[in-house]
Amino acid sequence: MAAELHNVVGGTRVAGRRTFEKLDPVDGSLVAHVHEAGPDVVDAAVAAARAALDGPWGRASVAERTALLRRIADRIEERFEDFVAAEVRDTGKPEHLARELDVARAATNFRSFADTVAAAGLDSFLTELPNGRKALNYAVPKPLGVVAVIVPWNLPLLLLTWKVAPALACGNAVVVKPSEETPSTATLLAEVIAEAGAPAGVYNVVHGFGPDSAGEYLTTHRDIDGVTFTGESRTGSAIMRAVAPSVRPVSFELGGKNAAVVFADCDLEKTLDGLARSVFLNTGQVCLCTERVYVERSVFDAVANGLAERAKALRLGRPDAPDTTTGPLISQQHRKKVQSYLDLAVAEGATVLAGGSVPELGPDLAGGSWIEPTLWTGLDNSARVVREEVFGPVAALIPFDTEDDAVRLANDTDYGLAAAVWTTDLERGHRVAQQMRVGMAWVNTWYLRDLRSPFGGVGLSGIGREGGLHSMHFYTQPTNVCVQL
Repeated sequence: MAAELHNVVGGTRVAGRRTFEKLDPVDGSLVAHVHEAGPDVVDAAVAAARAALDGPWGRASVAERTALLRRIADRIEERFEDFVAAEVRDTGKPEHLARELDVARAATNFRSFADTVAAAGLDSFLTELPNGRKALNYAVPKPLGVVAVIVPWNLPLLLLTWKVAPALACGNAVVVKPSEETPSTATLLAEVIAEAGAPAGVYNVVHGFGPDSAGEYLTTHRDIDGVTFTGESRTGSAIMRAVAPSVRPVSFELGGKNAAVVFADCDLEKTLDGLARSVFLNTGQVCLCTERVYVERSVFDAVANGLAERAKALRLGRPDAPDTTTGPLISQQHRKKVQSYLDLAVAEGATVLAGGSVPELGPDLAGGSWIEPTLWTGLDNSARVVREEVFGPVAALIPFDTEDDAVRLANDTDYGLAAAVWTTDLERGHRVAQQMRVGMAWVNTWYLRDLRSPFGGVGLSGIGREGGLHSMHFYTQPTNVCVQL
């Protein structure tokens, strides 16, 4: 039976102006009827958040806030399987991936930011004055206020908690707008946060779409104090236009057209395993996924053939099947987009090494949003499929001859989120990684994270950084106090 998902305002379930259907990307079946928030519901959610800041939550100490975050983490683990089930219903990803990545990381996010805020100190300076006296300057961090949190559909719970945890740790109240494709875990998290003892209004959820819906009503609302958003670059541009008249701060993690650079001296098997993960994890629906693979010419055939073998060995199927490695794309609409790029690649002269079409998975899965993991050769950086973000399980393999060529090709993009360098020469690994025009560069690995390190991109890939103290800088505003001694 399909669920009914309400907006959550001040701890209360609130109906919307109408409902829309959320479909299962695995087989097209109905998952939920979701209440779309109109302007009145968004107004109420923002007002509830403001009221929370004006109440006891606004006076909560760091110790009280961090204790709440740890209780939330504990409660996520107590309801672990509920979150797995909700995430799988919305995204269609394999259950093992939801367990190992999404839900486990959600609890970790709350504990990590509790630790960060608990250990943070104040910026302070002792100033010597010309008259021999001194002055003490210290900066007191204050909450940013009511924060609009807009999250995407690819890693909905992971990225939601990546934003909500530091926002609450710093004393803010949030209004969350999850993607219309993945409404379930944001709604479930509202239950968990309330069960953990958060005051009403600290965490609110409004469901809906972008233009003329909850997304637009929230980002243009006169009483929000900042917007944090993860998603495609075009939407980020629209949000910037929306907040520009009131000059509110934004934090954006946007799209990517990420490169891997493979040198001839790499450990071939480890590199192929790493590439298979970086291209195909979560059906290629991760902002950090590799869509461009530059390979030194002397090992190009070995890398191309080895990666094609791994692509063909992936198993598409139901999330609960033990041998499933790869789920569907998020929706039929997104599959049409990805399929258009598959067709475009062939039109641009690509040779298809693997995949390239919609798989035949039988009548039970015919209504799902499936696509084959796909690899191309025969393209260069002028091709649209090499320049534009596809956001699917695809990559183009392109040869290079020199290190300088590799750096030039990898940096030839309007995006700048992440890159990976594969080589056994660590001196070269350091050298090339530091030349990448990206926010994050890996050497001989991919998606290895320390949650204290800066996360974000340059160019069309975003504004600002998240992680550890970098998140605190966005979610707080300092007041400098100067005392003459």
